[in-house]
Amino acid sequence: PCRVHCSSLALRLPERGSLNVCFPQVSTLSAMELIWNLCEIMFIEAAPAGSLLRHLLDWVRLHVCDVDNMLCDVLRSESPAKHKNFWDLTILVLQGRMDEARQLLSKEANTNPTSVGMCKILDELMKKMPVLCPSNTQTLTEMELKWQHWHEACERFLKDGTFASNPHMETLCKILVGDESAILEKKDLMTNWYHFLVTRLLYCHPTVKHVELHLYAQSSMDLFLGAESSPEPLDIILLAAFELDIHQVIKECSIALSNWWFVAHLTDLLDHCNLLQSHNLYFGSNMREYLLLEYASGLFSHHSLWQLAVDYFDHCPEFGRAYLEHHIERIPLDTEHKALKILRICEQRMMTEQVRSICKIMAMKAVRNNRLGSALSWSIRAKDAAFATLISDRFLKEYCERGSFSDLDLIDNLGPSMLLSDRLTFLGKYREFHRMYGEKRFCAAAKLLLTLMTARIAPCSFWMTLLTDALPLLEQKEVIFSAEQTYELMKCLEDVMAAESKNQKLQEDDAETMKVEMLRIGLARNLARAIVKEGTLEES
Repeated sequence: PCRVHCSSLALRLPERGSLNVCFPQVSTLSAMELIWNLCEIMFIEAAPAGSLLRHLLDWVRLHVCDVDNMLCDVLRSESPAKHKNFWDLTILVLQGRMDEARQLLSKEANTNPTSVGMCKILDELMKKMPVLCPSNTQTLTEMELKWQHWHEACERFLKDGTFASNPHMETLCKILVGDESAILEKKDLMTNWYHFLVTRLLYCHPTVKHVELHLYAQSSMDLFLGAESSPEPLDIILLAAFELDIHQVIKECSIALSNWWFVAHLTDLLDHCNLLQSHNLYFGSNMREYLLLEYASGLFSHHSLWQLAVDYFDHCPEFGRAYLEHHIERIPLDTEHKALKILRICEQRMMTEQVRSICKIMAMKAVRNNRLGSALSWSIRAKDAAFATLISDRFLKEYCERGSFSDLDLIDNLGPSMLLSDRLTFLGKYREFHRMYGEKRFCAAAKLLLTLMTARIAPCSFWMTLLTDALPLLEQKEVIFSAEQTYELMKCLEDVMAAESKNQKLQEDDAETMKVEMLRIGLARNLARAIVKEGTLEES
């Protein structure tokens, strides 16, 4: 099976305050990997007797990494058998790495002629040690019988005093027969009780079953730690795993680890293996979803990892959407780029209220910074007719003051969005009038201008501007406005005069008075020309 390296997956998150307990024996990442791999063996693989021990040996070898470095140092020396750490490589036997142990033993035989005989016997014992391999077809009964014969042979050589003259080899033989005292003498090499447990099983109970492990685990921990030491958080978690207590493992990990990453992913894995179906929480969700929600909530408080939380919420069918809606509304919209990211997330999940809220906030920010184009774009995206009307008025006011529009690209490409509000429609059409006039399409421009005036969708304050825009068309050599259209323009002018006479604006403003007079003269001339032209056409 694939061994998951937690160090490649774990994310650094803000710690959960007081719920942070360190692991004195190893780093936090190493502890997580150690627990994860053991849970794979105990809960997911559920290997049968015989194969179980092989998996546990792989687990110990994976997490005791200094052995290979020590082996390389010894073998690279000029005389390996005389190296100061040569006999520390008893650890190879403690881990069941017999081929490498035999290779080192041959170095001793080559260096010390007096120990050749003992080395040969010990080498033969190591070589013949029964091991249940996946390719073997032998049954457990056959394996136990072979192992018993081999064990008796080891005991016989030990009782005969074959290795009495060499304490190191005698210790190795004692380990082979499963002498717990001899194994415990090498505590400093094993460094932890679970290594001692696996070594003890290898040489005393090689066909151990899952359900028996907790008995050996507890006694091994007690023997290794002794009365003077108490179990650390990591010891308690591993012991719970050996006891096949999934929920206790999750509980202890939740207490000991500084964030929810590990327990959330471990629970998710176990749930996908249908190992947590019987454990639902009182408020309706299951343990997997609860832990994923807690982990994702922690991610949302991180400045760069909040986007990952969205995927976690998506995989929580019960409460994921509600949590996402709650958290996404609280993300600070620092930049437009970030706002667009959040908006895409909401739009993909049909979160209409959140989309509208984000767009309104960004539109208000843009207005405060006098970025009318951006504000209009956000209000259109929010489908906020009232705000779009407000910004359209700002555009028209700016035009009256400056005589030109800003953000022409946006206004020119409003498309169907201009139908969001009457004022936005007017803004888009008024800009279209200017474009037609610039392209010298005077008849089309005149028709559109008249439509804008008679439709009454322009603000009252803008009517005089529209009439003023008609002046150049009235003065063209060719008659642009028909007699009927000219009458409509005259009516519009009178309406403007009636509306503005109430606040006496025209009487006080000489420029406005002159503008009205010019309009009246222009309209009168155009009416005369239009009547003559239309009469001539009728006669012909």
